[in-house]
Amino acid sequence: MAAVDIDVPVETDPQIHNMVDLERQAEGFKEQGNAFYSNKDYSEAFNFYTKAIDACPKNASYYGNRAATLMMLFRFREALEDSQQAVRLDDCFMKGHLREGKCHLSLGNAMAASRSFQKVLELEPNNRDAQHEHKNASTLTDLERMAELSFEKRDFRKVVYCMDRALALASACHRFKILKAECLALLGRYPEAQSVASDILRMDATNADALYVRGLCLYYEDCIDKAVQFFIQALRMAPDHEKARLACRNAKALKAKKEEGNQAFKSYNYDAAYQLYTEALAIDPNNIKTNAKLYCNRATAGAKLKKLNQAIEDCTSAIKLDDTYIKAYLRRAQCYMDTEQYEEAVRDYEKVYQTEKTSEHKHLLKSAQLELKKSKRKDYYKVLGVGKNATDDEIKKAYRKRALMHHPDRHSSATAEIQKEEEKKFKEVGEAFTVLSDPKKKTRYDNGHDLDNDGGFDGRDFDANNIFRAFFGGQGGGFTFDSSPDNGNFFFQFG
Repeated sequence: MAAVDIDVPVETDPQIHNMVDLERQAEGFKEQGNAFYSNKDYSEAFNFYTKAIDACPKNASYYGNRAATLMMLFRFREALEDSQQAVRLDDCFMKGHLREGKCHLSLGNAMAASRSFQKVLELEPNNRDAQHEHKNASTLTDLERMAELSFEKRDFRKVVYCMDRALALASACHRFKILKAECLALLGRYPEAQSVASDILRMDATNADALYVRGLCLYYEDCIDKAVQFFIQALRMAPDHEKARLACRNAKALKAKKEEGNQAFKSYNYDAAYQLYTEALAIDPNNIKTNAKLYCNRATAGAKLKKLNQAIEDCTSAIKLDDTYIKAYLRRAQCYMDTEQYEEAVRDYEKVYQTEKTSEHKHLLKSAQLELKKSKRKDYYKVLGVGKNATDDEIKKAYRKRALMHHPDRHSSATAEIQKEEEKKFKEVGEAFTVLSDPKKKTRYDNGHDLDNDGGFDGRDFDANNIFRAFFGGQGGGFTFDSSPDNGNFFFQFG
């Protein structure tokens, strides 16, 4: 009996039957995923879309749906992979191209985003979403270009402005975040820069750019040893990271030169210390905090070398870099005191005392205020031409010389204007001697007290001629000067 061929219905083929079941099952997973997505439970939606893909890995829409879910979870790199897989499976899958473009845009790749949106517009020329996003991609390109030019010009504020606008379009772009953080560091806004870099490192501990910026912040905050550790770690992750290499070299050089200067200062070699601090200041103009300390250190060395005006300039430079630097205010105030610029000294000491109300700062302020008060009255020491520590004999000798020099009779043949000026000086010399030759008056004068109060000196009752006669022992009557000077000493006789 001949064999009979029997046609087996398609539905009864086990392989085909299994495929149909998987497709049906995948659709069920997709529907469940859609429900969770609608309820904004994106984690569960992701799980069910994944099950759908596992069941039917050749279905473009499943990848598209999972991409949409990943985008809602801000996992843009994974979403990009799913979008790209979706359009590989179906090049006419419009939503796949749109999502791919949005992922590229969020990750900061404006050029790739533009290509994806252009593909959508080829499929749907009137797609408003694609038209809008295509403009955003163009805007992002412009912002990148503007930021690059601004960075070259060292206009870091403009870069931060551009990056803030760029990140509004490309929120997941680490490159933009790093550039913003670097510029924040260069602007001295270290906490903000550290926050951005730390956020990236939490997501990617091996990100060399974030490690570099973290080190940069520490470097600019004068924590050089810690900064070097971050730079070295960045170079381990990316051996060709040129910025990290340069920063590491600068940090090491700056630390070494500063320490060398400090050692020279401690060894009383102030000339060498001054030169070393100068060399350190040339290493990195961007390191504001360290350079402020270097300027102040150089001012201290300069003061030791009696370069007081240069020391004042260095302190001012330090304060411009760091207006909270108390040590620089104190150093400048002392230099002002040493150069008798008492108003400026009082201003600086007031600033210090307002910031740190210590007894020491209060004492310094009061001393400066006293010297300022004393400077606004006649300086009897200068009138006599003696120092403030002059002895009684030195004061007497100075009076003798100045009184003879300015006595009105000595200038009787001069013009009326000169006679008036010399008479004024003669009276001042007498006033000075009256005060400085009297221990009680001298003490009150030195302490800044008013001499015309409490029984002190009263200029209204003062007669310079009486002082002159008393000092030289004259007996009433007038006196005349010999017209011939002898080595600068004038001879006189009383009438």
